[in-house]
Amino acid sequence: MLTWRTSQVVNFAHGAMGMYVAFAYYEFRDSGELVLPILGLPDRVALLPAPTLATALVFALVLAAALGLAVYWLVFRPLRSAPPLARVVASLGVYLYLQEITRMRFPTSGASVVTRLPVLPEGRVELFGTGVSQNRLILAGLVVAVTVVLAVVFQRTRFGLATRAAAGNDKGAVLAGVSPDRVAAVNWMIASVLAGFAVILIEPIAGLDPTTTSLLVVPALAAALLGGLNSFVATAAAGLAIGMVQSLVLGYTVRPDTTWIPDWLPTTGVQQAVPVLVVLGVLAWRGDPLPTRATVGEARLPASPTPRRVGLWTAVLAAASVAWLFTGDASARQALIVTLIAVVLSLSVVVLTGYVGQISLAQLAFAGVAGFAAIAVADRGWPFPLAVGFGVALATVVGVLVGLPATRVRGMSLAVATMAAAVAIEALVIGSPSLSGGIGGRSAPRPYLFGIDVGISARGADNFRPAFGLVALGCAVVSGLVVANLRRNRTGLRWLAVRANERAAAAAGIDVGRTKLGAFALSSALAGLAGCLTAYATSTLSTSSFMLIGALVAVALTYLGGIGGISGAVIGGLLAQAGVVTSLSSGSSEYAFVLSGVALVVVAITAPEGIAGLGRARLAALGARRTGEAAG
Repeated sequence: MLTWRTSQVVNFAHGAMGMYVAFAYYEFRDSGELVLPILGLPDRVALLPAPTLATALVFALVLAAALGLAVYWLVFRPLRSAPPLARVVASLGVYLYLQEITRMRFPTSGASVVTRLPVLPEGRVELFGTGVSQNRLILAGLVVAVTVVLAVVFQRTRFGLATRAAAGNDKGAVLAGVSPDRVAAVNWMIASVLAGFAVILIEPIAGLDPTTTSLLVVPALAAALLGGLNSFVATAAAGLAIGMVQSLVLGYTVRPDTTWIPDWLPTTGVQQAVPVLVVLGVLAWRGDPLPTRATVGEARLPASPTPRRVGLWTAVLAAASVAWLFTGDASARQALIVTLIAVVLSLSVVVLTGYVGQISLAQLAFAGVAGFAAIAVADRGWPFPLAVGFGVALATVVGVLVGLPATRVRGMSLAVATMAAAVAIEALVIGSPSLSGGIGGRSAPRPYLFGIDVGISARGADNFRPAFGLVALGCAVVSGLVVANLRRNRTGLRWLAVRANERAAAAAGIDVGRTKLGAFALSSALAGLAGCLTAYATSTLSTSSFMLIGALVAVALTYLGGIGGISGAVIGGLLAQAGVVTSLSSGSSEYAFVLSGVALVVVAITAPEGIAGLGRARLAALGARRTGEAAG
């Protein structure tokens, strides 16, 4: 709420910021060392030989405030006048960076902290005949206390008045002598401190993990939406209610007498579905609860140029890919296959986000549904083309269902909804042992196309067979041609009209809702195709193949390449982890996600049209200079 009210930012990295502060706190409490989250600097700096609880809490307070200030001043302050898409992708960049730098700097990440030194007492007390842990009661009391303090500060102090003034109208605040930047910086510091201490206090209850802890932002967003992103009291009450409902649901689903719940439904997935239902319900009921406000200026969305010379570029790139497949070694063929699949996934992002302006973070979840569904029907004897078709069709249906709120929301609101939906699909569907095969995962049967073996695997140097590469190439080429043709006809014009101004598009006779759902359908189908190709290209398909972080990386790389056009999808595919660029750069991918996060933030601030946009601008400048020289 604080980051939204002061900067119009729904910070998807908020949970990741709290997660890093908590890891750093426990490491400092254990060893007295500060773990720096900055590449290029020393990993650790010794501060105190034997820190106490008090010094560790002061350390966490200072670190969290510094992190909040740095994230605002370096990332979101330059984006204050940027469109919502730039702010969303910047927050995704921070999310990626903090999650992966935590994995690298803390060797215990992914399990638990080395030495658990909880802040709150963990004894049990009797409350109305029921045993309750003391830390739960104290934590609930702290929530109430913090809520009261925030409500009083924002209603009855000059700082609260200045914050509300800056949130309501940047221009008016500047004219009244209020600095929106200073007000926002203080609020970001407070928000970061609250996030850090929240994760520190709940570590004994929820554990500490870079992935799952970062996703605490989803139920937090659900509570904030119920509070209208305006009321501290309503948000706190909603957060407590969501937590209690989740606990009740989990407790009920694990009872031995609960026999009506099917075995294929994961109990933790049912629990995680609670905030998702809240998010989708609030968005469907209220419409878009994240309205724009008056700002100093508003930047335009990245350009979406009309595809030109499609046939020529298709022939050149296809010929180069075929030559690569038949002349490269096994590792080179693998890199190209990864790139081709990533291009299809990036095309799904371009269609929905680049052409229609709908920010979806669930593309990899759709891919996972399609991939596992294709394996499931293939195991029952369905031939390769029909299995892929079934997976694509199912992904399309799921995508349209998730996209239904798009008829009422846009921008950040839709990003919130699709992120929540991705978490639910990952937990309920992809996490189902009957579909995903549990810990061991599932393997696709050998694919045959018109009686020809097009499987990817072979012995030794023959592995990653060119036959499967040709199938992936054909899918990428057809997908690109379909997207290019739709972009150039009336469908593409409707997409761009909706992206530019929905009210003006509706006034011109365009059915905005149908246009959005059509884009969701095509985007989900492309994501499903990428998921099916992944299923047949991977020896063992597991739930980790389609985690939310992969979807964030897909958006990041597509935005980095240029989210407004097909060329951006191609560049994003080339930059994919284990893709062609990684292969050519000695195959090192240790820093892939970290560098993707940094690159995403830098591009969002300095070059919102991506690498492809920079190339177009360079060519245009070169052409203008030559024209001027010729005229001279």
